[in-house]
Amino acid sequence: MTDYPPFAGDDAKPVSYAEARVAVLPVPYEGTVTYGRGAAGGPRAILEASVQLEMYDEELDRRIDEAGIATLPPVEPGDAGPEEIMERIRQAALPPARDGKLLVTLGGEHSISFGVWRALLEARGKPFAILQIDAHADLRPTYGGTPHSHASIMARAHDLGLPFVQVGLRAVSGGERDFLRREGLEPNVFWAHRIAGERDGGWIERVVERLAALGHRDVYITIDLDGLDPALVPATGTPEPGGLQWYETLALLRKVAEDRCVIGFDVTELAPIPGLHAPDYLAARLAYKLMGYALWEGAPQGARAP
Repeated sequence: MTDYPPFAGDDAKPVSYAEARVAVLPVPYEGTVTYGRGAAGGPRAILEASVQLEMYDEELDRRIDEAGIATLPPVEPGDAGPEEIMERIRQAALPPARDGKLLVTLGGEHSISFGVWRALLEARGKPFAILQIDAHADLRPTYGGTPHSHASIMARAHDLGLPFVQVGLRAVSGGERDFLRREGLEPNVFWAHRIAGERDGGWIERVVERLAALGHRDVYITIDLDGLDPALVPATGTPEPGGLQWYETLALLRKVAEDRCVIGFDVTELAPIPGLHAPDYLAARLAYKLMGYALWEGAPQGARAP
């Protein structure tokens, strides 16, 4: 697997792929980024930081790795264009999707989610809802000459018939706002400035209610790290001030996992800064926490990790 360490390294419970409940797919791709570069280094940085994680989680009072975590070979982009990359991602994601693993994809830029969604749709044979944590709406029909831009990923979700709720938005174009209004989607948007104006966290309950209203118990969570405040994650290509904080992000994710069934998630747009390890570690910790929430909070009782 080139020189990528497995998620959590030697501290994690050793398991075979067949035994693992979680499959981690690194996708070091950044073919359409438009501002700060470096997202191709995100997967390796997250995996390297994950080696420093404590396997015991104090909130869930258990070792999350006991469920078994298998790290798959990375999807290497080489010189392929966006369409070919999406097909490679689909092919890599399809086996763990068919095997019923909790599929955790590490980006790379945000466009990579498309290949994963296609694999999940093919393997499961039914649609699901999406929770997007992001500073940007990502609803441009095309950008930079391709429909598979990081700025277009939620437009592709709409094309696939996958309904979504967006949390943390604070940088959208006029065209994207028009699209939200025209399609009747604005009730599914939780703007960052409104979240910041609430003191009681009531917005989290409303996010869960909106997800439930979409009509699918199964939820995929896509996390662009610029959805969090750049004071926490400066290492991203398009940092926007005023994002989500750590504990409110965890509270949202846990509540969603309690109410819905999380079938997979991705963590994207980490652009590592040499010598600054905190954002890398945050991304690894966030992925590990969400593994725990998905496996123990929201899965049907018979499918939960022991």
